[in-house]
Amino acid sequence: MFQPRLIASCFLMALICGACLWVQTESTDLRDDDTSAAILQPSAYSEKQAKAPQGKNAGAPRLKKLYAIVIHGGAGSSPAQMGEKGRLGREQAVTRILKQGAAILEQGGTSLDAVEQVIRSLENDPIFNAGKGAVFNSAGGHELDASIMDGRDLSCGAVAGAKTVKNPISLARLVMTQTRHVLFAGDGADRFGKEMGVELVKQEYFSTMAARKRWERSKKAATEKPKGAQGESSRNKYYGTVGCVALDRLGNIAAGTSTGGLSNKKYGRVGDSPIVGAGTYADNRTCGVSCTGIGEHYIRNAIAYDVSARMKYTHCTVQEAVDAVINKTLKPGYGGVIALDRKGNIAAGYNTGGMTRGIADSGGRFDVRIGK
Repeated sequence: MFQPRLIASCFLMALICGACLWVQTESTDLRDDDTSAAILQPSAYSEKQAKAPQGKNAGAPRLKKLYAIVIHGGAGSSPAQMGEKGRLGREQAVTRILKQGAAILEQGGTSLDAVEQVIRSLENDPIFNAGKGAVFNSAGGHELDASIMDGRDLSCGAVAGAKTVKNPISLARLVMTQTRHVLFAGDGADRFGKEMGVELVKQEYFSTMAARKRWERSKKAATEKPKGAQGESSRNKYYGTVGCVALDRLGNIAAGTSTGGLSNKKYGRVGDSPIVGAGTYADNRTCGVSCTGIGEHYIRNAIAYDVSARMKYTHCTVQEAVDAVINKTLKPGYGGVIALDRKGNIAAGYNTGGMTRGIADSGGRFDVRIGK
């Protein structure tokens, strides 16, 4: 016969083992649930799941944009001022180039690669005032400016007054990655381009008939305007600077800008496009920015950095920051700004007749506009 004490001990041991097994099973289930949630990609969520309440963040979407991109082809003229042919040409070019940039990001490319390749394509299109198609300076030549910035660590590179570099944006990236410097100017930029083996061209490559006609009009206007009105004749004209801001799948932001400057500008003049903080800025903590317009005003007010600073210090949205610099800091007719934040929210603003721009993201958004 079993002793009562032995029976009681066996029964107690069975209860303890059963409880341990139950606890272990529940604990394993919790870990499995947590792991599943951690490894699920946002694209695996349904729209209903993405918008399901989540504790104190109830109602907030969980489906994040995996990538986003915004590009511009310059502020200035309105669609009506461009004419039907000019408007359609810009819309078609921006549509084609925006698709290229979005494809790079869709395939897992970096934001820096997307920005550089998009701007190279814009530089190669004679419709825009950057690379081929750049405006003439007062001496009848072309001087090209560009900058690029990496939002991961604030590294950046720029060139100003380049005369033989076919794609200034690529040289700007080489300044960032291959030197300890930020900005190369004039002959130094061209010499660095030769050392790096980038494609060099003669000045004639950049010239187009449209740019020449614009130069002739600018020279005529300069001789006819009243004394003391220097700088005002550029308002509400086509500026044509190009730029791009991108957010990649890794959450990194990059921004870049490239231009031929203002038509009939003084020889050696440098605007905001190659000045980091004025015409270009990128910081993963806030946003990326590219500007277009009368560069002197963007330099004086550090417009690109100001958009980021407003977000950082006042916690406003990227669109609110852009609206503030466009409507409060800059005067009417001075230009435009594009930007996107670390969550993929895209903003654009301008106080001119129009601004050629295009936006796309992994949520399926794709939009190209010139005017409102």
